[in-house]
Amino acid sequence: MPIDFVKSALVTLLVTLDPPGLAPIFIGLTLGMTENAKRQVAYRASVIAFSILAAFAIGGREVLEALGVTIPAFRVSGGLLLLIIAINMIFELRPEQTAHLASRAVEKDHIRNIAAFPLAIPLMAGPGSITATMLLAERAGSDWLSLLSLFVIAAASIALCTLVFLAADRVAGLLGATGKIVLTRMLGVVLAAMAAQFVIDGVTSAFHLG
Repeated sequence: MPIDFVKSALVTLLVTLDPPGLAPIFIGLTLGMTENAKRQVAYRASVIAFSILAAFAIGGREVLEALGVTIPAFRVSGGLLLLIIAINMIFELRPEQTAHLASRAVEKDHIRNIAAFPLAIPLMAGPGSITATMLLAERAGSDWLSLLSLFVIAAASIALCTLVFLAADRVAGLLGATGKIVLTRMLGVVLAAMAAQFVIDGVTSAFHLG
């Protein structure tokens, strides 16, 4: 197993996952939840994200090709989904959030929904990390040791995201109610920019404009 592969996989996944960048978004998405609910969201999202990355590492490209879906199309669709979430964060359009946020936050269905979308996908297991995982798996080829190391690195990177999520609650406590509201709006704008970048990257790749 080449040490260069391990280094490349570690750096690539950490950059595409961007754990520090996910922390403030996690705060915005879980605004109003109890600590226990936030932990459930963090753990569930991490498990879902790792499962998605592992699945795409094993046979992601074959599945997409069988469905006639290209990587650029995947990037564009992920960007559009993120844009919807960003608009909801900026204008507080999430259904019933203003009036019933506290009660909805502790419901199992709501926790599952937030963990799966948009946290696990497309924020954690998004076009960037999925594409990177597929490319690294192809690079590993039939070398089972390299492939195993890829899974270990992916698990470690996701675990780091989990730790960041768990620590994010302390940051939220320092912000106060007004600070959380302001941060949510700001993060919505940042998320919108990320969404636009996903779409731009997808269109550029599709038409070979880069």
